[in-house]
Amino acid sequence: MAKIEPIRLQKFIAQCGIASRRKAEELILGGHVKVNGKTAILGDKVLPTDKVFVRGKRIVVPKGGNYRYIMLNKPRGFITTMNDERGRKCVAQLVENVGERVYPIGRLDKDSEGMLVFTNDGDFANKVMHPKNNVYKIYRVTVRPSIDEDQLVKLETGVELDGRKTAPAYVRVIHKEQGRVVLEMILHEGKNREIRRMCEAVGLEVARLKRTQIGGVKMGMLKQGDWRDLTEQEVKKLLANPFLNGKQL
Repeated sequence: MAKIEPIRLQKFIAQCGIASRRKAEELILGGHVKVNGKTAILGDKVLPTDKVFVRGKRIVVPKGGNYRYIMLNKPRGFITTMNDERGRKCVAQLVENVGERVYPIGRLDKDSEGMLVFTNDGDFANKVMHPKNNVYKIYRVTVRPSIDEDQLVKLETGVELDGRKTAPAYVRVIHKEQGRVVLEMILHEGKNREIRRMCEAVGLEVARLKRTQIGGVKMGMLKQGDWRDLTEQEVKKLLANPFLNGKQL
């Protein structure tokens, strides 16, 4: 019989569908995880026979690969977290009736809206989020007051944020009127408030930001605040990337 090797605790937590590996590390560092009755530390490894508790609740890997993949149309005003100590509205409230404990892959800030994907499949979540897979995201961005060619070029080629230039993006004007422009922006990165900060860096104010697509999967006509299961084909599409550096192949 093959020997069962222990795995890192944060990977186990992700496989149980509790959080991404990065968030799992935060839970461990915060003292919210216990293994066999002892508070865990970062670097701990576990076996399937170990008893792992997160915030007092025992967690287990879903049996038989009982994974869920959910698309949510997030409204403005909700933060992308599964709980909030300050009592703010969070996306967990919108997926309470899923029937499985799922968590979001990536995030949208409170004032942004649109497509979020949730899952309890930790390995899948890590593949979607990992920079090497270049999973692109499409946004519809309304900016003020107007935009010129120089600003467009800067957004496409990259602007400096926190001492580092952003990755190349694809930007096109969808609609333009007095004091208001609607852009389509395609990014591979997912840094915190990146689009808002990019626009601010070139002198633009973001009035509305909506994510409409992740990878090859479009949000379509899903109503705000509603969710639906992704189809098997859509799950595969999330990792099939027809873009390279923002340009369609």
